[in-house]
Amino acid sequence: MTQHWTDPGVHEIAPGVHRIPVPMPQDGLRAVNVYAISDGDELVMIDGGWDVPAARAAMLEGIETLGATPADVSAYLVTHHHSDHFTLATAMRREFGIPVALGEGERDGSTIATTPVIDGLFSQIKHLLLMGAPELATEISAGGADPYEDRFRVWEPPDSWLADGQVIEVGRRRITVIATPGHTSGHVVFHEPATGLLFTGDHVLPTITPSLAFDGVRAEHPLRDFLGSLALLRELPDTVMMPAHGEPGGSVHTRVDELLEHHRERLDRTAEAVADGADTGAAVAGRLTWTRRHHRLDELDLLNRMLAISETGAHLDVLVQQGRISQDQHRGVLHFSPA
Repeated sequence: MTQHWTDPGVHEIAPGVHRIPVPMPQDGLRAVNVYAISDGDELVMIDGGWDVPAARAAMLEGIETLGATPADVSAYLVTHHHSDHFTLATAMRREFGIPVALGEGERDGSTIATTPVIDGLFSQIKHLLLMGAPELATEISAGGADPYEDRFRVWEPPDSWLADGQVIEVGRRRITVIATPGHTSGHVVFHEPATGLLFTGDHVLPTITPSLAFDGVRAEHPLRDFLGSLALLRELPDTVMMPAHGEPGGSVHTRVDELLEHHRERLDRTAEAVADGADTGAAVAGRLTWTRRHHRLDELDLLNRMLAISETGAHLDVLVQQGRISQDQHRGVLHFSPA
């Protein structure tokens, strides 16, 4: 029987590099790949998983299969602070004292996620109003789309912040941190030049395009950041993709080219919608299709409608920067027109 990438177990990628698929709750992605990197007595994990019992069990079983105990894990190196990457890492810290490191660009988002007096979706709601989607903003304000249930219980700051270009030593291995903002403001990937592996988190995924700017603090120009991060990887020597979701392997350069082309096409479709008379972010999002199944906006659930309008706003922002469309603001709503 053909193995699926989400099948449980510990899968060797290269000497000292193993992949542990950790299940996710109620999510179409089904699992997140946690990578165990070892050399001698040193062991680190790249990404952590979602803090649910099935994920914890898979993590502990994986560590045991590697012939180690949680006390042997030196650190969790986390690509970004979304729940499916970060919360199990902090749970393992509470239970076993394992340090957690996160990209320094996540500081503002982490502050909001760990401060009970702040609505973690405030930035998203504000953007929905700017995009002309007040009804959706009202629904989300009522709590119907909060993906971070119990977030104030499970969200904690990391032990350390990772800087762009920082080199992490794992025994004799050297892993370099590369800042890749876009999916979140502080997303990072991890590069091991000696093996030619790039642990890409959600920045470069093999079959889907990551959401943009789903953050406690929305970036000013999320798509521009994301495209710049893709271009940065394209300029580096090619590497082998180790994604957080999906089958590992394949050229990072090839997948980056596909993602850049996808967004070029998406920018064209967005500009066409504006030319056809859609003048707000919500109206443009309603003219486009979503997911690989080409759903209409009104066929998506509440959270994904919010993400769709957010991403439409990011594409409109780039089109304004490129001079392809114009924008003006009236009564708190941005309106777009052909340049």
